[in-house]
Amino acid sequence: MLNYVNWRLRVTINDSRTLVGTLLAFDKHMNLVLADTEEYRKVKSKASSEEQEQKRPLGLILLRGETVVSISAESPPAPKSRADAAMAAKEGPGVGKPAGRGVPSAAVMGAAPAGLAGPARGVGGPAPQMMMPQMQMGRGMPPMPFPGRGGPGMPMPPMPGQSK
Repeated sequence: MLNYVNWRLRVTINDSRTLVGTLLAFDKHMNLVLADTEEYRKVKSKASSEEQEQKRPLGLILLRGETVVSISAESPPAPKSRADAAMAAKEGPGVGKPAGRGVPSAAVMGAAPAGLAGPARGVGGPAPQMMMPQMQMGRGMPPMPFPGRGGPGMPMPPMPGQSK
């Protein structure tokens, strides 16, 4: 459907009316926004048994997708003239431009910037320093060696069956 945006479409709905308009937008439910829409319907006159086709302009409409029976393309969008293309390319108020976050992309830098590399401090778990093993036994006291196992600056005793 994306290829038919700005095309002139003929849409038949479930009460046998036909709508002809320019497709501006659609969604997953097949709701359609049509511009410059005209409605065509067949009416039986009371005087004779002939059917007449009546036409009336509707303009801009939103058509609920639930009512759509069929869609067919009437004509492609009109080609832009050079003057129209020049006016469209001219920048001015109301022209949309892409805006970045002010940070170069990861592909340029090789990795994410420091502030964007992971969760913020305090979010998602303890800081890495909190996860490091602590060797202290009490507050302000140096770590105590285990008896017979040596400690910082103390040699390890020989293992049984080993000579010095």
